[in-house]
Amino acid sequence: MNLPQVLTALVEAQNKLDSAAFSECFTESAIVFDEGKTYRGRKEIQNWIDKANKEFQTSMKPLEYSEAEKQLKAEIAGSFPGSPLVLTYQYDFDKGLIQSLKIA
Repeated sequence: MNLPQVLTALVEAQNKLDSAAFSECFTESAIVFDEGKTYRGRKEIQNWIDKANKEFQTSMKPLEYSEAEKQLKAEIAGSFPGSPLVLTYQYDFDKGLIQSLKIA
């Protein structure tokens, strides 16, 4: 699957449970929406994913990518109830980084 470089980096960082590298995929003012919560800015995003990584050790496998719809469908697996799940990542880019990400 041919993903934009920043999404490839995001998947690689998630699969290494590297919260610092994960957060570097986002702009300084990025916003993430996940499970009814909003995370603003790179530091808050790093704290969110670091906590999730420690709790669930989640891996991510891309399944479908649509540039036109600005979305990536991926299977996530980890130590959480219902694993594995298929989630949709809806995003907007700014200068090659993720400006907003909605996970559903």
